[in-house]
Amino acid sequence: MSATEATTNNGAIEKDIGGGVPASGAPMQPQMSAEEHEVARQAARFGYGPLAHVNTAEARLPAFGGEFQPGLYKPVEGRKFANPAPLGLCAFALTTFVLSAVNMGARDLTAPNIVVGLAYGYGGLVQLLAGMWEMAVGNTFGATALSSYGGFWLAFAIVLTPGGFDIESALMKGGDTDSFPNSMGIFLLGWFIFTTILVFCTLRSTVAFFTLFFTLDLTFLLLGIAYLYHDAEGNPHKQVQMAGGFFGFLAAFAAWYNALAGLADNSNSFFIMPVAHFPWSATGRERRQKSDRELA
Repeated sequence: MSATEATTNNGAIEKDIGGGVPASGAPMQPQMSAEEHEVARQAARFGYGPLAHVNTAEARLPAFGGEFQPGLYKPVEGRKFANPAPLGLCAFALTTFVLSAVNMGARDLTAPNIVVGLAYGYGGLVQLLAGMWEMAVGNTFGATALSSYGGFWLAFAIVLTPGGFDIESALMKGGDTDSFPNSMGIFLLGWFIFTTILVFCTLRSTVAFFTLFFTLDLTFLLLGIAYLYHDAEGNPHKQVQMAGGFFGFLAAFAAWYNALAGLADNSNSFFIMPVAHFPWSATGRERRQKSDRELA
């Protein structure tokens, strides 16, 4: 390369990286030190460095905001639906917990009026929406269970709304103290039958999932019996009602446990909740066969 060509090339390089004297009217470039000038000149000449192949005018990175979720950021394109089951389980668990506390007479509570708001908003509406999303992701069992129990809480709230639908007062009109508790007992026993059907569908799943529906089944059974065997004033049988409240507590905590098992993963938790697959379930058989192969 001749001296003239070298001078021309160096001048072009210096022009590209902001060196030399700017043309008249052009904005002044920031001054660089001699070391920075040499690094930039070599980068422009040989095409290396972190910004050598990046067009900073087009490849602007958005501020990292995630999607308001713990764990790694995931782009929206091509992503599957989230798992709606933990949302429905949490809605069911909290509403069941509060009602069970009332049934057990916690803090001398006797009337379940405080449950009405939860039954409308969380246990009813939110759980119903979670059930509809279970339908969208193709889970027939989840859609049936969550949507049905969302409907249960809405129906329960309608019955017990103070001064709203007057169902209880209409049934007990004229001093009839038997109609309302008998009607409520039949109502709860109907849900016991429905829950029994769901229990049969959990026998090949996990111990945690089976425990949830089994304890809930006993809750409906005991509460239905408590209302059918009411006292002379129409109040449910106290001891049986408290037993139903106890199993309701177990069902609520089992629902929370299953929700946590669905929420906790490697992106947001240091531990994974064990759910104990039944040995005759598909996952249990697969794990047993894997263990047999490893021992062979």
